[in-house]
Amino acid sequence: MIEQHVSTPPQGETRLPVRPDAGRFLILAVVFVCAACGLVYELELVALASYLIGDSVTQASVVLSVMVFAMGLGSLLAKRLRCRAAVGFGLLEAALALLGGSSALVLYASFAWLGESRYALVGFSLGIGVLIGAEIPLLMTLIQRVSRQDAGGTVADLFAADYVGALVGGLAFPFLLLPWLGQLTGALLTGAVNAVAGAVLVLWVFGRDLTPSARRLLVTVNVVVLALLATAAVRVDDFERAARHAVYGERVRVAVHTEVQEVVLTGGRAGPPDLYLDGRLRVSGRDEYRYHEALVHPAMRGPHRRVLILGGGDGLAAREVLRYGGVRSVTVVELDPGVVRLARTDPALSALNGHAYRDPRVRAVYADAFTWLREERHQTYDVVISDLPNPGITPSMKLYSEEFYGLAARVLAGGGRLAVHAGSPSAQPRVYWTVDATLHAAGFSTSPYRATGRPSRFAAGPDRVKDGRPAASDWGFVLAELGAPPGLGLAADAPPLRSLAGSALAAGARGAERTRVPGLRPSTLVHPRYAY
Repeated sequence: MIEQHVSTPPQGETRLPVRPDAGRFLILAVVFVCAACGLVYELELVALASYLIGDSVTQASVVLSVMVFAMGLGSLLAKRLRCRAAVGFGLLEAALALLGGSSALVLYASFAWLGESRYALVGFSLGIGVLIGAEIPLLMTLIQRVSRQDAGGTVADLFAADYVGALVGGLAFPFLLLPWLGQLTGALLTGAVNAVAGAVLVLWVFGRDLTPSARRLLVTVNVVVLALLATAAVRVDDFERAARHAVYGERVRVAVHTEVQEVVLTGGRAGPPDLYLDGRLRVSGRDEYRYHEALVHPAMRGPHRRVLILGGGDGLAAREVLRYGGVRSVTVVELDPGVVRLARTDPALSALNGHAYRDPRVRAVYADAFTWLREERHQTYDVVISDLPNPGITPSMKLYSEEFYGLAARVLAGGGRLAVHAGSPSAQPRVYWTVDATLHAAGFSTSPYRATGRPSRFAAGPDRVKDGRPAASDWGFVLAELGAPPGLGLAADAPPLRSLAGSALAAGARGAERTRVPGLRPSTLVHPRYAY
């Protein structure tokens, strides 16, 4: 979508193969197509950057601000091409098709093999923005060659076609391209459509005004661009497999795109798997028990007949809950049915979770946790376990808000406990202690604590490597209760644990306290305060 002022170019004579009104219609149709393609490129950059880098608000702000700035530059640079508007527009669209169509591939490649895609994101935003910004001045010149309508009416028609095209592109991306073709193939197809639209307009409508050399140049450039895009589309599956191996290692066993996210399992069918969601390690099979024991068992000290797990579709938190004989029901609220399906059916993952979903006490509900809590009216729970992604990931921020914890308080029975995974207190102390402040604002008293895992290259934060070796994984939790601060300890009927004991909990509380950041304000829906 283009927002800029356009000056009126001088009129010229053009030999058209069609009537002037038909030529005008064709130009407006190309404006529509180009606007749709331009918005798809923009949304593709935002979506892929949010997936690869995280924090969708920041990535959207970077892409949009850089592109709007670049569009202004492109509009100024287009002045030099107006004397050769037809051939200039044809070459510009070919360049835009190649740059926009390949943007997703290059961003993913830079993430997979270089571990960094921010610079590529800014570069593509700048380049695509410049080319989009140059479109309307050139199209204004071309449309006035075929029609002598006043400048005001011409500008109105151009922007109307542009905005409608942007609407179609904005709707096509999430509802058609992304679910049917995926990010990589969707961008390549958009680039091909962009190239064809520009080439057809220039070579057919304005072909008689081109010199033979200009015509040959346009044909050659567009053939090369389409050939490159087609080759990439044919090899996109090979590319994705190679990139996935670069990110996850050679032992990728399952890789599926659900309606919510990309889910990847690595490891053998017999050994403990690693589970990645949208490129982020969620379960490390070799030491996940340290995380899940620390998350679940302190909350089970007290009544625990009815347990609610928010997130935790992998079934691992449910496995720990089911080790208590007094548990009568476990409700798992998971957004992604694909994760639960994998936890039920994959041999390695289902073995790791102790076949928790086979237990008749376990009920899976597929819903957004926030929405589900708002609608839950009749059932109360003795224990609520919040096993959700880190609060610094933007889509999860509402699940760490004061409003969310207020909803959780409504479903807690008297004397009930809420256990929250709150990120890493050592790597993101402000995030961790903002969770604690937010729980206090919602009426809870809290007992913060932490747990550590084995050294891992996937440890959170900038300190993941120390003295040349991977740092230990670091998990932060907050145990909360309405009333007096809950004491950290284990239930009398707690099962034997591999990593957790009363002394470990006390040490974890002291370790968390050493990272305290005082004076933080709670996070709300309208004022999220989580920042790294």
